[in-house]
Amino acid sequence: MMGGATQLVAIVGSPIAQVKSPANFNRWFQENHLDLAMIPVDLHADAVPAFIDTLRGWHNLKGCVITVPYKQVIAPYLDHLSQRASLLGSVNVVRREADGTLCGDNVDGEGFVAAARQQGFAPEGKKALILGAGGVGSAIACALCEAGIAELVITDLDSHRVQALAATLHDAFPNTCIGHEYQSLADFDLVANASPVGMGDSGELPLPAAMLETLAAGCLAADVVTSPVTTAFLARAQALGATIQTGPQMARAQMGNLGHFMGVMPLGI
Repeated sequence: MMGGATQLVAIVGSPIAQVKSPANFNRWFQENHLDLAMIPVDLHADAVPAFIDTLRGWHNLKGCVITVPYKQVIAPYLDHLSQRASLLGSVNVVRREADGTLCGDNVDGEGFVAAARQQGFAPEGKKALILGAGGVGSAIACALCEAGIAELVITDLDSHRVQALAATLHDAFPNTCIGHEYQSLADFDLVANASPVGMGDSGELPLPAAMLETLAAGCLAADVVTSPVTTAFLARAQALGATIQTGPQMARAQMGNLGHFMGVMPLGI
């Protein structure tokens, strides 16, 4: 039960009904007897500047998790960005300081890699395909480079976005081979859908079904979509012998990073 002294955090995006964070955070707050709560905020794009202004003066709101489609939209409005958030031009978490200053970081990639390691995947020296170069795809690509991935292929419907991300990562990680073309999935150790394709049980696949058939058994197939838990992409990949990683697994893996940045959780929960 929330009261007048309850401290808040929020998750901001649109649509927002499918996100798992409020249930995960609020369960942890309750289990640890904390007077804290996470609220979902389904925000219209036109309201972003006004929301940021409101956030500066919202005394009992400690921070926000940022999700689709605002990770890159909100970054320029903040006062301070972490090094990786600045590199990517994208944030997935904001902390409000006592004086109203807003600080942003992006821990999507950390969460993804942590979840992948839980599935037995070690990025060092491996080859990965990232489907989507938006906020979450960029963060995953960056974290994989940090973790020692040898070769990275990035695709997106927006070719300019792919080129810009590839150039940024090449400058930051010159020893990683970064490209945007592939003929088969057979050589990839990891294939990750970092796009919204498949959200809401649409049954859509992030790549053609014929291409998916070339997926190697033993490959890790990962999806950032949280609802449904097992997307059509993951179901097809699992049937082909791949190990799968769900969106909720990634979300749970990064919860401590998000909560720690906002000042409401310890790391490594």
